[in-house]
Amino acid sequence: MAYQQWRRALKITPLDIKKQVFKKVLRGYDPIEVETFLEMVADEFEQLIRDKNTLSDDVLKLRTQLRDYQEVEKTFKESLMNAQQTMNQSRENSKREAALIIKEAEVKAEKIIETARKQLADMKNELMVIKAQKDSFAKRLRHLLESQIELLKVLEMDDVGFEKATAGGGQLDEKKKNNDDEEKSVEDLKISDQFIM
Repeated sequence: MAYQQWRRALKITPLDIKKQVFKKVLRGYDPIEVETFLEMVADEFEQLIRDKNTLSDDVLKLRTQLRDYQEVEKTFKESLMNAQQTMNQSRENSKREAALIIKEAEVKAEKIIETARKQLADMKNELMVIKAQKDSFAKRLRHLLESQIELLKVLEMDDVGFEKATAGGGQLDEKKKNNDDEEKSVEDLKISDQFIM
């Protein structure tokens, strides 16, 4: 600011100094010395003007460079900020995706566990049904075998009675045989009922 004010204040030129004419008075300064001094001042002033112009050009160049550097700095800061925002956004997206994957995996695992539990319960129920069927079949088979054993005993007793009747024969033995036949018929009926059950 001070430089610009000083520049605006320089309204005199070296030529003005050289052409400056002073009034001659009695006992005044030596005109030759005055002209010589003015010549020196004009030369110095001209050099100052050249230096000033050079400095002015340098200042203009520096200001231009400063603006360029400021633009580069601004662009760099914006790029850095954008990169930081992109990195933060990518990190947040990665966190969200990871959380979503974990949640989906947990849901799938829960479904698998629930399905396995249901299958296990179904298998237990099926096993209980099969065991009940096995017990029922074993019981029926046992009853069948017992009935067959009883039938064999009856048949053996019939053979003994028949032999006695044949050996000694009589009306009494005939009545006993009829009773045995009736008992056999009753046993056969029981066995038939068991098969139906």
